Amino acid sequence: ISKTRLAMGTFVSMTLLHSSRDQAEDAMGEAFFEIDRLSRSMSRFDETTAVAQLNREGFLKDVPPEVGEVVKRALKYYRVSNGAFDISVKPVVDLFKEKFSQGQKMPPTEGELQEALSLVNASNIEFEGSTLRFKHPGMGITLDGIAKGYIVDRASHVLARYRIKNHLINAGGDIRTMGHKRDNKPWTIAVQDPQKKKHYPDIIHMTDGAIATSGNYEIYFDKEKMFHHIVNPSTGLSPHESTSVSVIAETAMDADALSTSVFVMNPEPGTRFINSLPKCESLVVAKGNRNIKS
Repeated sequence: ISKTRLAMGTFVSMTLLHSSRDQAEDAMGEAFFEIDRLSRSMSRFDETTAVAQLNREGFLKDVPPEVGEVVKRALKYYRVSNGAFDISVKPVVDLFKEKFSQGQKMPPTEGELQEALSLVNASNIEFEGSTLRFKHPGMGITLDGIAKGYIVDRASHVLARYRIKNHLINAGGDIRTMGHKRDNKPWTIAVQDPQKKKHYPDIIHMTDGAIATSGNYEIYFDKEKMFHHIVNPSTGLSPHESTSVSVIAETAMDADALSTSVFVMNPEPGTRFINSLPKCESLVVAKGNRNIKS
């Protein structure tokens, strides 16, 4: 069975193979329920969530286990990527949203950008026991670059718990596969064409694993498309050397964080970074339609 629903601000599709349609329907319902539950708990826009409370008050006691798991993994990738992956970029993202949502065509001034950047540094996030704390007032986190992958992984775990051993979940380019499709063939995944002309940069065959794609072609703050949703934590600006980055990893959460990291790093250093990690591969579509594979 296959179904597509709106969740996490994107379309989430699931394809399940099982001998019992009823069991597959039940499992899919539980998996979508888990997606909705977790995406609510990770939201920074809902004032009642732990993430919103942390951003509002600068500290959070009794961190929910799921939020703690994602933040710990995010801080690990901050260290591993030498700061390319940084969940504390929220002040910069908020600044761009504020400037462009007011109908202004001018980006933030250098002074405004530097002020926001002074609050960006994930090493100023303290996580001890079950308490999260910011070292400086005004800091904030966004889990946009990692939470979607985590939620896809959790949905896959729900399906596996229902003994759905063959399934594929696709949440707007964050994909987790298990087992195989019909006729014992591996799942076939086409990497999105940044120009949306179906000239796919690669076709990938997977059984158990995950792939995530970060692109600059989905969400822009401005009409000129100079400022998109991926932010370089060291400059506050959008990287423009890559058009899209796809990373294969063991989990969708890892693939999600790594594709963002590589996008920020630029193609060649990002590809070298992926080559240094076990069980990971990457495909970068760089400026001028150059494809760089790890």
